[in-house]
Amino acid sequence: MNARRRQWLKQATRWSLGGLALAGGGLPLAALAGAQKEEHLADSVRTALSAAVQASAPPAPVFGDRKSEMEYQAWLAAMKRRLGARMIDDFTRHEFLQTVWYESARAGLEVSLVLGLIQVESNFRKFAISAVGARGLMQVMPFWARVIGDGDASKLFHQQTNLRFGCVILRYYLQRENGNLFYALGRYNGSRGQAKYPNAVLGAQRNWLL
Repeated sequence: MNARRRQWLKQATRWSLGGLALAGGGLPLAALAGAQKEEHLADSVRTALSAAVQASAPPAPVFGDRKSEMEYQAWLAAMKRRLGARMIDDFTRHEFLQTVWYESARAGLEVSLVLGLIQVESNFRKFAISAVGARGLMQVMPFWARVIGDGDASKLFHQQTNLRFGCVILRYYLQRENGNLFYALGRYNGSRGQAKYPNAVLGAQRNWLL
């Protein structure tokens, strides 16, 4: 990751957890991913997470200089090619990648990691549902809508909402695990301490490195 993106990520994470030190039709498709486990949250944590997932307008990247914009455009073009037939048209791919780039940076996460997680969790299916009820691209469990959202779990099929929740949850788990990505990924999947899921995500991440 270059110095410009590191600086952008550092600035973008200031929103987050401050109190904590596309394809698819109308029918849901099954997913085989695991799921986060509901646990007690302190009021301060709940408040910070709730603030972190508040809805916003669709993201539009803003760049401080031409070089940063050109780097983003090169990344966008490369990722569109790699997505290929996973998403039905160029507009869908563009909208998805713009949103995942924004939400990843906003949460201080590597976009390649988030793309790898999405590949493993839903294989980029917007309306995927797991056997235990996890929903959407990042397979977010419905209880999160009640715990830190407005209670409407159907919104987890909205692309930006799902990506926002998924990135916020993964950042929270990273903080819970003191930056240990192996355990944070396991917690995200509900399989903490087991190697299969973290290894799968980290393996998939390599497909999305530029």
